[in-house]
Amino acid sequence: MFGHLEQPCVQHRLCEVGVVVGRHSGAIQPLSGSLDEQCIETIALRLVSPEFFGAQCRREEASVTRSVLGPRLQGATNAVPPWAVVAFLLCAIVPVGFLGATRYLNNFWLYRGFPPPKDPAFVTQRGSSQSIIVASAALGGRRQQVVVYLPPGYAGQPSRRYPVFYLLHGFPGKPTAFLQTVRAGVVEDILLAKHRIKPMILVMPYGSTGTFTDKEWANGVTRNNGWETFVARDLVRAIDASYRTIPTGSGRALGGLSEGGYGALNIGLHHPGRFRVLESWSGYALADNLRSIFGGQRTKLTLNSPLLQLPTVAAPLRHARTFVWFYSGRDDRLRSQNAAFAAALNQAGIPHRYFTVQGGHNWSLWRGNAALALLAASKHLARG
Repeated sequence: MFGHLEQPCVQHRLCEVGVVVGRHSGAIQPLSGSLDEQCIETIALRLVSPEFFGAQCRREEASVTRSVLGPRLQGATNAVPPWAVVAFLLCAIVPVGFLGATRYLNNFWLYRGFPPPKDPAFVTQRGSSQSIIVASAALGGRRQQVVVYLPPGYAGQPSRRYPVFYLLHGFPGKPTAFLQTVRAGVVEDILLAKHRIKPMILVMPYGSTGTFTDKEWANGVTRNNGWETFVARDLVRAIDASYRTIPTGSGRALGGLSEGGYGALNIGLHHPGRFRVLESWSGYALADNLRSIFGGQRTKLTLNSPLLQLPTVAAPLRHARTFVWFYSGRDDRLRSQNAAFAAALNQAGIPHRYFTVQGGHNWSLWRGNAALALLAASKHLARG
């Protein structure tokens, strides 16, 4: 997930102040719009979470003028000390460059290089989003942010009930990414305008205690870490109590991207009938051996691996008429797990659709296939 952090810490810090040291040549270049996406994302992570970079980066940063910048600048300026040139460059670049870079990186963090979501002109009715707080007993009373997208016409039809599509983010992630990057709200507006789907409420919970704290949407071994129960019980109850939903499994879909896709499968298999549709966008089917969550316990890992659990829950899933929809990028290292899970679903006689798409494990896939995901959910959910 964080392969880009393996690049030298020196480059990360120089990117932040507006100077890039070439990876091989050591040439000094000003920060510009052509900066590669890997470096940009690193800056974004650094701005959002300064503590993410440790003391090693600070040590490398301290030596940069001696190891790279010093010799090069000294040869160019003769009598001027290298540190003075570096200071001058920073003073000249930072005030103007940092403001522009901050705005650019903020947009990149929100939209991942895509334009902000906007309904096309032919869409005359638009949905609306709101942020609510859900208190969860499974999390020890912790109050979690939940983003809700209400379809066009929700307020004007007070007697109508709606199916709900719950969407789980990846790691690191935020629920707003489904609206800002995947643009799920815009996609729903478009499909409704074209009469391709039934209106759905989109529910996007925040599944962690911090941006870089991994919870896997699973019930952890420590107290007050019941993230699966938060979704399957506390969240569902809160949404059914607050909105005009179809309050049965036939009116609920559960999906997610990357880790959220794994979470959707894992939660769905543990609660047959709670969700009619399960969707995994580039997810996985075997639990990661994370000691902080599963405690290194083999029984916990097995219990939270959909591929291994499927034979034990196949009968109730068939009885509940569960439909599983999922895909992988052809270059995704997780593709083999999904292919194995598709074979297991076929053997168990559970209705499903699995396919592969061109690409790897990235936002382009999830954004590009959002319409198919909403179409699949709508097709198999009850109509309000």
